[in-house]
Amino acid sequence: MNDFVLSCCSTADLSKEHFEDRNIHYICFHFYLDGKEYSDDLGQSISFDDFYRAMINGAETKTSQVNTEEFVEYFTPFLAAGKDVLHVSLSSGISGVYNAAKAAAEELSQKYPERKIRVVDSLGASSGYGLIMDKLADLRDSGMSVDEVYAWAEEHKLELHHWFISTDLTFYIKGGRISKTAGFFGSMLGICPLLNMDNLGRLIPREKVRTKKRVLQKQVERMAENAEGGLAYSGKCYISQSYCYEDARYVADLVEERFPNLSGKVEINSVGTTIGSHTGPGTVALFFWGKKRAD
Repeated sequence: MNDFVLSCCSTADLSKEHFEDRNIHYICFHFYLDGKEYSDDLGQSISFDDFYRAMINGAETKTSQVNTEEFVEYFTPFLAAGKDVLHVSLSSGISGVYNAAKAAAEELSQKYPERKIRVVDSLGASSGYGLIMDKLADLRDSGMSVDEVYAWAEEHKLELHHWFISTDLTFYIKGGRISKTAGFFGSMLGICPLLNMDNLGRLIPREKVRTKKRVLQKQVERMAENAEGGLAYSGKCYISQSYCYEDARYVADLVEERFPNLSGKVEINSVGTTIGSHTGPGTVALFFWGKKRAD
């Protein structure tokens, strides 16, 4: 097996056990809850349920990305041990963390010129970003070199689809993503936005759908339209959810029913505290491999 470190940020929103099982290293973002700083450490410092309950009860949240100095400190032990590093970052379309990781890599390449430090902009988020990491772990374990895995990631990362819905518009209004007027009428009429990640890694509203059940079904329809092989899709499927497990389970059941060749069961994870600080509770996100995102 090639001896290089596969790394990402905690915003890939897989469980601590999943990362450890796949030998994927991660560095944690930071967030503030009513002014108190926490590490976005996959629910270890504060449980996801407690975090979302606090948001529902009016707690103020703020996030802080990993900076260049933190990346230098994080990468250095791997390089000093004689290992190359492939780090995949949260999408540059929603965060500046890719630039921080690149700056750290450039700085450390002067100190460790014999080592390779590759940084990929995932153009993804949450467990969609996590699904990319899981695939890269497969490639690493198959014997690919750091450069081969890096090249594969750059070539195929836009084939990972992200479809998000929110049943609670409160935090979209609060964050300025939709107007108060639109949010008020959306809530009154039971309208839920359907969003996805575009080819620049930005979260884009695609459709307004009336009723929660219908928008959840729409996610699965989008998967049927875009998944590799259509209903014959045989890859993995991940879902992340924020304090709405039953909604996520409903989508997972629909996916497992409509895609009989799926690789295993749908894996449901929690939206982490960094992404969740901006989306709030009531978000369900569906991730799968499909045709290359073009817009």
